[in-house]
Amino acid sequence: MQGPNPEPRHLATSLKMSLLGRDYSSGLNSLNDGSKSLSENSSSTTSENVHPAEEAGLSLLQTLIHLLKCNIGTGLLGLPLAIKNAGLLVGPISMLAIGILTVHCMVILLNCAHHLSQRLQKTFVNYGEATMYSLESCPNTWLRTHSVWGRYTVSFLLIITQLGFCSVYFMFMADNLQQMVEEAHVTSNNCQPRKNLVLTPILDIRFYMLAILPFLVLLVFIQNLKVLSIFSTLANITTLGSMALIFEYIIQGIPYPSNLPLMANWKTFLLFFGTAIFTFEGVGMVLPLKNQMKDPQQFSFVLYLGMSLVISLYICLGTLGYMKFGSDTQASITLNLPNCWLYQSAKLMYSVGIFFTYALQFHVPAEIIIPFAISQVSENWALFVDLSVRTALVCLTCVSAILIPHLDLVISLVGSVSSSVLALIIPPLLEIITFYSEDMSCVTIAKDIMISILGLLGCIFGTYQALYDLTQPINHSVANSTGVYA
Repeated sequence: MQGPNPEPRHLATSLKMSLLGRDYSSGLNSLNDGSKSLSENSSSTTSENVHPAEEAGLSLLQTLIHLLKCNIGTGLLGLPLAIKNAGLLVGPISMLAIGILTVHCMVILLNCAHHLSQRLQKTFVNYGEATMYSLESCPNTWLRTHSVWGRYTVSFLLIITQLGFCSVYFMFMADNLQQMVEEAHVTSNNCQPRKNLVLTPILDIRFYMLAILPFLVLLVFIQNLKVLSIFSTLANITTLGSMALIFEYIIQGIPYPSNLPLMANWKTFLLFFGTAIFTFEGVGMVLPLKNQMKDPQQFSFVLYLGMSLVISLYICLGTLGYMKFGSDTQASITLNLPNCWLYQSAKLMYSVGIFFTYALQFHVPAEIIIPFAISQVSENWALFVDLSVRTALVCLTCVSAILIPHLDLVISLVGSVSSSVLALIIPPLLEIITFYSEDMSCVTIAKDIMISILGLLGCIFGTYQALYDLTQPINHSVANSTGVYA
């Protein structure tokens, strides 16, 4: 299906990057440079990234829609539990603070990329290239000689993040499928609030994951961009319909939150940090989106408007969801919906949307890894290697979901490990390295160091807490339980 020659795949990947709003071409090109020099490959990448924009650039509205689409996923449905882990007062305030810091880091990345592209006389540089070029010009000799590892690091983190998303998707679909199937015999037209009555599940959650596996394997075999764009449209429609039903329910009859704590303990707050930063996965997307705009000068307006809407949505859904369900809040708000056909359809619609979105998120690590794997074999084996790697990656996400079947903890773990590095740690350090030789103010340096330290502390302690809690399954079984409810 695809030979070892990477050129057509590169062009398709750049086009796909613009559709999905994900910056993964840096890893693809760095892993697939072959005999080409790094500078030659970078120039080729830049050229390929630019051509689609020149031919058919995105309008302001299209860019805004892509920005919103790339920031709304499964993490959104876990925000009520995140607010519970932080407290009714501390949670929304912390969510706002993390949102502001994340947007600020997006702006930093945009400024660094623009400065580097002007300095190097390139039309466009992506996240990985910006990191590499910045290290090439830093005063430290060791960093200059190992600058390519900056690009490799960004690519590796993108792979880990996207495969983490796919693993979370497995758990989300399995959780909701289990609840829908095992409650089907008691589902009615009467939409009353459910009361916790956790019974022994008929089938273990892992069986549902295995049942989904072959369908996802077949799904990721589809590489036609037009077909994937149809799936993307279906995912958008079903997600929008599901979100409308979810909001329609949670705003009805919200109890007075007098018994809800304003501030939770610091251990659960660390889980909140990981979940919150997981949802703000937009840093790697801002550069390709700006490059694909007809008028890139307007991207700042789109970024601030779009992320303001995203942050408002996050805070509203998280806070209202926690106020609605209180101590019974589960890992995904869909698991708290009433057991009636109307809201079962909401779970089904969101699950269908996540199913199709899996192929789009999977496209990111696949297009980084597969070209490199194909380049190691002859053309006769290219198709076999392509399909084998796709199958292995899907199975990897399934196995990780089976080994760690805790939706809330895996979201927090992925957010703490990789998302925090991409969103909060690398951009401020990149600004220091890029502008240090150009009379950078001490205030800016101190600000960047503080943001990076905050991200590093969240990464270390959030990862530790998530891993620690994963060793305590009894304490967290209820949060992810999908047994039968009354």
